[in-house]
Amino acid sequence: MKLILLLVSLLATTLSSEANPLKIFILAGQSNMEGHAKVETFDYIGDDPATAPLLRQMRGADGKATACDHVWISYFTGIGEANGEGFGKLTAGYGSRQKPEQDGGKIGPEFTFGLTLDQALKEPVLIIKTAWGGKSLHTDFRPPSAGPYELNEYQRKLYYGPKAHGVPENMPQWLAQKKQETGHYYRLMVEHVKRVLADPKRVCPAYDEKQGYEIAGFVWLQGWNDMVDGHTYPDRGKPGRFVVYSDLLGKFICDVRKDLSAPQMPFVIGVMGVGGSKANPDILAFREAMTAPSLLPEFKGNVVAVQTAPFWSEELGVIDDKRAQARQMGFYLNSKHKDHANATGQMTEAEKREYLKQYEAKLISPAEEALWKRGASNAGYHYLGCAKTFALMGQAFAEANLALMKQQARP
Repeated sequence: MKLILLLVSLLATTLSSEANPLKIFILAGQSNMEGHAKVETFDYIGDDPATAPLLRQMRGADGKATACDHVWISYFTGIGEANGEGFGKLTAGYGSRQKPEQDGGKIGPEFTFGLTLDQALKEPVLIIKTAWGGKSLHTDFRPPSAGPYELNEYQRKLYYGPKAHGVPENMPQWLAQKKQETGHYYRLMVEHVKRVLADPKRVCPAYDEKQGYEIAGFVWLQGWNDMVDGHTYPDRGKPGRFVVYSDLLGKFICDVRKDLSAPQMPFVIGVMGVGGSKANPDILAFREAMTAPSLLPEFKGNVVAVQTAPFWSEELGVIDDKRAQARQMGFYLNSKHKDHANATGQMTEAEKREYLKQYEAKLISPAEEALWKRGASNAGYHYLGCAKTFALMGQAFAEANLALMKQQARP
């Protein structure tokens, strides 16, 4: 009997010594990390046999979105300075939100990111997501080691050079505001992560203080505001236009690891995929700049770039191009234009509406219109608000993060 008790005691000691820490994953970025895919577009995922199994993970037999039993999320976001937190068990609705604490009816990559981790890991998972629309890396998320935002040579010539039209009267005010904004959202991100880590049990009831936690990954999905900024990144069409972004992202990776005391934290870069296979040259150049840090020797084995272009819906993209043509025609109808129907500028509003209706009908078939309503819910810069795209991205980010974790665990 004593021998049995001894064996049980030894077994209990062995099991308790096997650390099972809470796994922490941080998601950060701008509007596409927020996520603008309405849950109404979920059905479109099931139309494709290749992604139908993914939809079954996302939604139960009752038609309701899956609620994870072992994954929790803290989502810090806001509009302007009105930031707040929504938290709870991970489910759909943690995409873009007008009010941080309320279900927004949308998803970003966080939903399938968490579902994928839930299947792969035995430990409980906590996702800390910080995202705001319309934020740049060069200013808003600027990492501390990059120093203050400074005007480049192009900007100095444009604003102060001999051919400039004079320094704008509000330039001192603009520079002062730029100084104040620089790094603001980087700091908000780090502060919120630390606030959650100070008391993980507040968000994740499964947290065991004895087991502790491990920061197991970071996913970055951002880029649009930098890509379209022709002043910070001049020389359109020339090689190396976005090299500054690559440098900033490399510094961002180092700084966030330092500030979170996680020197080897796996880092996943979600490379901009807007436009899919038909992206314009600017987007292609920006994709290279986003990928570049993952190729640096110092980041080998702990940073990976995930291309999101393959997840862009090409068929919805074709319809979006036609919708853009219709919008352009609507613009022409509101002013005189010799090459269009309203050449004299005398069309009535009723005539404009009828003309545009017929024009759109010629461009977009009823079948295409139905497909659009089924699969899309936003603009192209938001990946068309397509849940299929965001679901595939989230799954790919999780798989890439898990692969880095596995690689680092090897002796």
